[in-house]
Amino acid sequence: MTKEEIIKMQISRVEKEIRDTPYDKSSEHHHGVLKAKLAKLKDELEGPMNKGGGGGVGYAIKHSGDASVVLVGLPSVGKSTLLNKVTNAESKVGNYDFTTLGVVPGMMEYKGVKIQILDLPGIIEGAAGNKGFGRKVISVIRASDLVVLMTDVQRANWLNVVSRELYNAGIRLNMRPPKILVHKTYKGAIQVIDPYYSFDKETVIDVAEEMGLGNAIIQFGEKIDSIDRLIDGLVKTRKYMPAVEIVTKMDLAKSADLKKIPEKVLKMCVDQELGLEEFKERIWQGLGLVRVYLKKDRTAEADKQEPLIIKNTATLDGVLKRISNQMRDDISKAYIWGKGARFPGQEVSFKFQVFDEMEVYFGR
Repeated sequence: MTKEEIIKMQISRVEKEIRDTPYDKSSEHHHGVLKAKLAKLKDELEGPMNKGGGGGVGYAIKHSGDASVVLVGLPSVGKSTLLNKVTNAESKVGNYDFTTLGVVPGMMEYKGVKIQILDLPGIIEGAAGNKGFGRKVISVIRASDLVVLMTDVQRANWLNVVSRELYNAGIRLNMRPPKILVHKTYKGAIQVIDPYYSFDKETVIDVAEEMGLGNAIIQFGEKIDSIDRLIDGLVKTRKYMPAVEIVTKMDLAKSADLKKIPEKVLKMCVDQELGLEEFKERIWQGLGLVRVYLKKDRTAEADKQEPLIIKNTATLDGVLKRISNQMRDDISKAYIWGKGARFPGQEVSFKFQVFDEMEVYFGR
């Protein structure tokens, strides 16, 4: 029996014990230890996949552009058609499952930003356990910036299935990391600082030890409401990603179908090009990118041909570092223009957060 087969057997046993153990306050500690053991086993099984690819399990993808987006969903929901509509790609289109057996890239330009979109093989139930093209597909997803989950109107409930598969693979969609700080120490065993009283300290310590932590200070920055979130805060292999959910083939929808689709889900008919512009805008919003225009002179026009593309959480200090680390030492002032400035040419600190279409001049 191979090492992989042994780990899979251990995973099955732990999963069965979790299912067979009723969850309540008295069993919370035991559940926590079991889930910690399960997380550790899965990380050991998946190995390099949880690091964004490698280990021979991923597709060889050359990323280009300002960001990368993956189309993920059931076979034959129109991923290839959508890719062909919004990019310069030529992905094979068919009405049968697994038309796309490789990864087909295309480049979408929107608001002056180049966004690489990857059409992946259809993902099916069991992908997290490597069914179908499971691990290869998931390795590409982890290395990307945003996930588009797609299904058609006749299988709308499969959005939950696909989301669950990615969750089981350690990918957290439209979630933020729990505020748990782990500081490893040389001695002192495990110390817990939890002013929010999320769990009893014994549970936290036993979960941490089960996951391989020895000497460490675990500090909670918020109330953690579940064992799963506690484990997410202790492991380093979770991938947090924005996601856009799509239901296609809305031309086939019946009134009963519409009631099953959540309001937040984008409804499209790709063949008729319905919803394409909203799709592009949702991608833009999900990526959280902004365009920053640089001025070479305080009184000159900004260069709008080649904007600096950066995350909307960045500060002007981050902009400077993107331009040149050495330049930061020579600059003492920043002036901004645009909708986020109180007045044109406002002088701001380097801690000022960027906004879309900001114009900025850095000076001494």
